[in-house]
Amino acid sequence: MKKINPKKSLVKSQRSNVHGQLSHVLIFSDGGARGNPGPAGCGVAITDKDGNILKKISKYIGETTNNQAEYQALILGLKEAEKMKPKKISCYLDSLLVVEQVNGKWKVKNVDLKPHVEWIKMFTLKHPHTRFFHIPREKNKLADQLANQAMDKKL
Repeated sequence: MKKINPKKSLVKSQRSNVHGQLSHVLIFSDGGARGNPGPAGCGVAITDKDGNILKKISKYIGETTNNQAEYQALILGLKEAEKMKPKKISCYLDSLLVVEQVNGKWKVKNVDLKPHVEWIKMFTLKHPHTRFFHIPREKNKLADQLANQAMDKKL
């Protein structure tokens, strides 16, 4: 299994509990649009705490804005991670806007983003051990690459 080392590491070790359930998954997500709005894609890499890649997603999402794509990538990652039934989810994004909005530090002024924020709030009520962290773009290369692959395929 290929490994990524996002923070050298934002992660340590601890794969699963006695029942094989993952104790902690990490989601690295990125969204982008060529033009704003323009053709957009989502990239998601889900790893265990050791950096082993559990799932990679590259998805074209049509014409939309950068911020919409960032939110859609995060939600795509959360939906996939939920299927793995982890006890803890850590989300790493290079979008400061999304991180600060979902953490409740910044207001959501764009009415089109509010449904995404509400969905994430509902998700965190069901999964209270979900956290959101901002990371530099250099630490999110795989998710960025996956988002760009999605846009490239469409173009």
